[in-house]
Amino acid sequence: MARTKSTKHHRNRTMRRTLRREVPSVVGLLADEQDFAAMRAYRSFAFDDHQAYLQEVDGLLRALAAQGVHTTVALFDPEDFLEYCGATGIDPDSTESRTRFTAEIAASGACVPYAGQPVDSIVPVLVDQAVRQATWEYATLLLARLGDCAECGEDIGRESLRRAQRLVTRLVEQAGPGSHHLVCSVPAEEEQLLAVLHAERTGNEPVQLPETEAAEFVTVLAAGIAAERPGGVVLRTTAPGAPDRLHGWRLQRGRLLALTAGEVFSAYCTDADTGDPVSPEPGVEYCPGFDIEEPDPHH
Repeated sequence: MARTKSTKHHRNRTMRRTLRREVPSVVGLLADEQDFAAMRAYRSFAFDDHQAYLQEVDGLLRALAAQGVHTTVALFDPEDFLEYCGATGIDPDSTESRTRFTAEIAASGACVPYAGQPVDSIVPVLVDQAVRQATWEYATLLLARLGDCAECGEDIGRESLRRAQRLVTRLVEQAGPGSHHLVCSVPAEEEQLLAVLHAERTGNEPVQLPETEAAEFVTVLAAGIAAERPGGVVLRTTAPGAPDRLHGWRLQRGRLLALTAGEVFSAYCTDADTGDPVSPEPGVEYCPGFDIEEPDPHH
């Protein structure tokens, strides 16, 4: 009888371990000293040294991976956490509240799947994702506030998104084969909006853009078009057996106007802070922006 109970207990433990591997885990990470210091104000927060905390997180991630558990690392923002607690009416000074918030941000916040990489390499990726997400949200809000065009009745934000999508597709099409790196910069009232897009093109195949990056890039460009803010787009193309090519465009009154080769050279070879000249990058051609046959704005 005792052996039967022991066997059943062992089988149940084995089944629970097996089931545990089917349940994903989320680890909320305090990326920097400032965020860590904010959490130390709570008595229920057990850590007092950020480096020691990061080492413990690293050990936890490795232990979960050794058990076969899929783990996602989410960026834990103390300010967002406090807002969440206020909105939901829960006590911020409790481990349960932190767990609930971590589960929430795993669904919509900056997250990285754990694949054995050190915590030090996860932090910059999480921060970059958070910045990109905040930029996209701000640009989306800016577009939503613009309303309809007084002349044609079109939704300004929606039409600007369509125009931006066409422009980005034309840029990559006319850049030809190779690896393309695009950067769009648009000044806004509260911050500088910056978006980056990587695209690969082989031969004359149709342009296929990475969905998330393309959506962010198009939204930032559309915000600049719709609000008619000054800004710019630069394109760097890398292809085997050829020097990198740099092209540039000025965003002016909702239109992308090609820069000359001299203007592209000046932009890249001038220190933005001091105005001092910077040596040209070896193995790089500074080229004019090309005509992307941009239609006239409707508003």
